[in-house]
Amino acid sequence: MKIPVITIDGPSGSGKGTISQRLARQLGWHYLDSGALYRLLACAAQRDGVTLDDVDGLVALASRIHAEFRTDATGDESVLLDGVSVTTELRTEQAGSAASQIAALPPVRAALLDWQRRYRQPPGLVADGRDMGTVVFPDATTKIFLTASLEERARRRYNQLINMKKKVSLEAVMAEVRARDERDRSRSVAPLVPAADAQLLDNSALDIEETVARVLEHARSLT
Repeated sequence: MKIPVITIDGPSGSGKGTISQRLARQLGWHYLDSGALYRLLACAAQRDGVTLDDVDGLVALASRIHAEFRTDATGDESVLLDGVSVTTELRTEQAGSAASQIAALPPVRAALLDWQRRYRQPPGLVADGRDMGTVVFPDATTKIFLTASLEERARRRYNQLINMKKKVSLEAVMAEVRARDERDRSRSVAPLVPAADAQLLDNSALDIEETVARVLEHARSLT
C-alpha cells in the first residue's frame, strides 16, 4: 500500500512550515522541511568555502553532508549539520536568500531529489516546499498550495526576525520577499507554481489553527 503524502507548497511567508509541522504532529506523521535542505547546503557551502555558483562543488557537497532534524516535547525543531546545531543560522534572511539562489540550479535540485524522497516513510509524510506536489511527490494523496498577500507575508517574516532580535525594516523585508518570489517563479527548473490538482488556500486572514483545520478538511474530503 502506497505511503500517503500531504504536500504543502507556497511562497515565502505563507506559513507552510508552521502549518506542516502542526499537521504532522496532529496526524502522527513524519515531516519534511524541504527548504531546510537547501538552507543546509548553503550553510555547508559557506562553511567549506564553496561559492554559490560552483555547481560541481555544491553537488559534491550535497552527497557528503549529514543532516538531522530533531523535535522536542514542545514541538520545537532543531537542525544539526554534521553533528553541529545550525538551527539559528538556517532562519536568517541570508540563508534563505542563498537557498533560493542554489535552488535555481538544476544539478543541485537533482542531487537533493532522492534525499527528499527518502523521508516518505510509514505511517505518512507531510512535506512543505515549493515543488513538493509538482516534482518531488507528484502522486501525493493531498496537495495544498498555500499563499497570502505580499504585505501579510512580509509582516509575518518581519515579526519573526524582530522576535529573533534582528534589526530589520519592514520595507527591506518586503523587498526581499518580493525578490525571492520573482526568483522562485521565474527559474527554469521546478518554478513555484501550484500543481494542477492542488487545492489553493489563501490564509491572509486565517490563523494557524484555522489553516490547519482547512487543510485537514480538504484531506479528509479526498479519502
